[in-house]
Amino acid sequence: MSFPQIPKIEYKGPESTDPLSYRFYNKSEIIMGKTMEEWCRFSLCSWHTFRGKGADPFGFPTMKRHFDDESDSMENAKRRIDAMFEMLVKLDIGYYTFHDRDVSPEGSTLEESNKMLDEIVDYLAEKQKETGVKLLWATQNLFSHPRYMNGGATNPDATTFAYACTQAKKVIEINHKLGGENVVYWGGREGYQSVLNTDVKREMDHMAAFFRMCRDYRDKIGSTAQLLIEPKPREPTKHQYDYDAQTVIGFLCTYGLQGDFKVNIEPNHTTLAGHDYEHDILVASKLGFLGSIDCNSGDPLLGWDTDMFCTDIKKTTLVMKIVIEQGGLHAGGLNFDCKVRRESTEDRDLFIGHIGGIDNFARGLRNAAKIIQDNVIDNMVKERYATFDEGFGKTVEEGTATLESAAAFAVKAGEPEQKSGRQEEYEMILNRYV
Repeated sequence: MSFPQIPKIEYKGPESTDPLSYRFYNKSEIIMGKTMEEWCRFSLCSWHTFRGKGADPFGFPTMKRHFDDESDSMENAKRRIDAMFEMLVKLDIGYYTFHDRDVSPEGSTLEESNKMLDEIVDYLAEKQKETGVKLLWATQNLFSHPRYMNGGATNPDATTFAYACTQAKKVIEINHKLGGENVVYWGGREGYQSVLNTDVKREMDHMAAFFRMCRDYRDKIGSTAQLLIEPKPREPTKHQYDYDAQTVIGFLCTYGLQGDFKVNIEPNHTTLAGHDYEHDILVASKLGFLGSIDCNSGDPLLGWDTDMFCTDIKKTTLVMKIVIEQGGLHAGGLNFDCKVRRESTEDRDLFIGHIGGIDNFARGLRNAAKIIQDNVIDNMVKERYATFDEGFGKTVEEGTATLESAAAFAVKAGEPEQKSGRQEEYEMILNRYV
């Protein structure tokens, strides 16, 4: 066993003071017609949890895991997988996610890398069968290796582009073999540093071609996995082509890919883009593009992607309200793309970070359900837009209004009545639930 000192985590209720227990997450409890497990679909990520060692932009790794000898051997890769599935079972989480290169070593050639990856995928399949845990999604690392210093799908070199395509092809295959419900594309270096040496239009055209090729190959092999793009505004590239949800949706619509891709929203990326935590989730959901959520958060006083577990109950409440309103995340889930702080060096900290994150979103789910059931806030919002329910306003929403009809209505109606946004009252009401 990798974690013999950690028991299976159980639900003990809100009065529990045991940090190795759930206070709010009772997976089989029914909330608005679904179990908590169905609403949340929690997932553990392999890269931060089992490859992250506490390094940050200003410091070397601080963590030494007893199940990891730091080598690139296949034996060590399998030990990490053993530890991951033990943790999944003890946390009672139903899904996991991975990058190709964080679960399997990279060889000196593509053939060698793929051979090792195939062996690891067979091992993952065995662990899935043994535990009942499923794959939420797989993705490809097209940003760490020096070959991708200028990007993968947007690289100015066609050979590097082809290498990225080959890696993506392999991930579609292994995701299909493992029953992955989604494939994620995060463009860590799909952007540019300087306009002086960049043909922006050509790079975006190439990125669209890359996504079409991925879609076509998914369909060719009979996979039904949802394809997801994960927005990020910057870091490591200064100007990302996938800046935020609206940028990605605009890109998809421009290139005719809107029916094939949705978005995987990471709220830490959303705040780096200058938006509120819940903004991209809301926008993506309302426009029909929300596929999955990487439920981490950032530190507002730091300038980089800190990938922390979310501890703000207001934020988890707002997120889960959006999830309930769209009927759930369907093939997606709440993936803990999170890492413990570099000062939290014990194995126990890994578990407590996830337990806290799970409980915080479960508590947010409970709050959100109560808000929806009470209907106070939603009724206030409905009242705020009531003038669009009849008369001229209704014709606007029906698409029959014209500038002439608008002008005629404005002349007849006279100066609009000033109406308060009542924001402080909305905030007061939200605070009653959290």
